[in-house]
Amino acid sequence: MSAIAMDVAASSEPSGPKPKRRFAPATIMIYSVMIIAALYYLIPLYVMTVTSLKGLEEVRLGNIFAPPLEIVWEQGFPWVSSTATFEPWVKAWSYACTGLYCEGLQVGFWKSVYITVPSVIVSIAVGAVNGYALANWRFKGSEFFFTVLLVGSFVPYQVFLFPLVLLTSSMGIYSTIWAVILVHTIFGMPILTLLFRNYFASLPVELFKAARVDGAGFWGIFFRIMLPMSLPIFTVAIILQVTGIWNDYLFGLVFAGQPNYPMTVQLNNIVNSIQGVREYNVNMAATIITGLVPLTIYFVSGRLFVRGIAAGAVKG
Repeated sequence: MSAIAMDVAASSEPSGPKPKRRFAPATIMIYSVMIIAALYYLIPLYVMTVTSLKGLEEVRLGNIFAPPLEIVWEQGFPWVSSTATFEPWVKAWSYACTGLYCEGLQVGFWKSVYITVPSVIVSIAVGAVNGYALANWRFKGSEFFFTVLLVGSFVPYQVFLFPLVLLTSSMGIYSTIWAVILVHTIFGMPILTLLFRNYFASLPVELFKAARVDGAGFWGIFFRIMLPMSLPIFTVAIILQVTGIWNDYLFGLVFAGQPNYPMTVQLNNIVNSIQGVREYNVNMAATIITGLVPLTIYFVSGRLFVRGIAAGAVKG
């Protein structure tokens, strides 16, 4: 066989890594673990949803996995029809008793909005500026300040409750929405400073130096260079803060005062009420309504959240 023929035969042979089997044992194991984990979180959500769509008579039957089927009595005998009811959702939102008042979760929803929006904006703004300064404008003692900030974030919240009550009382804002906003801003600052510091430190330092050469100052570099490149980390910060502040119960209970109770405090009053009939369908509907806001944010911006984490949100 000539050399040319041998080269042709050699080039026709397959090269590269051996193709992997589609259903390899490792692949089957990975997908099995993922399916089990998904079911672990989805089954309780399914039970809550179907229970919230059932009438109270059907809830008493005890079949928590069955789809909503309305019990209709005709001629003295029970009949089952495949129709769901949204009455528990209407009651949870409009006229469920949350203590002394029976106005539903709608009042607490707007109180939670009034608390969450300013708290998220102020805490992220402070954390972004802190992280930017600690990453690019290090001053004398900045590392010590950053260490103290991180150590303080690991102290349990309960230790700070009484001093913060005295502080907000002396400021004249105790039992108001402003007290809750201040507390959430204080406790959100350490983790947000860490996130933004690590993210800004992962950006090319040549951009910062070039802006300095062009004469840009502290705020010019921050607004013109850093902020346009920081959408992923801002998404991470927004998701963390909205979830933490919206789901908070302790600070809302201690600092808001009865007229300003957020949704979580009202939800606790509905679920743990010991008077009257225990309406599990209303409780489930109220729980889902309370969790809709952070759940929606996760669905809308989940991809940006992953990008922000991968781009340096948790890098040391």
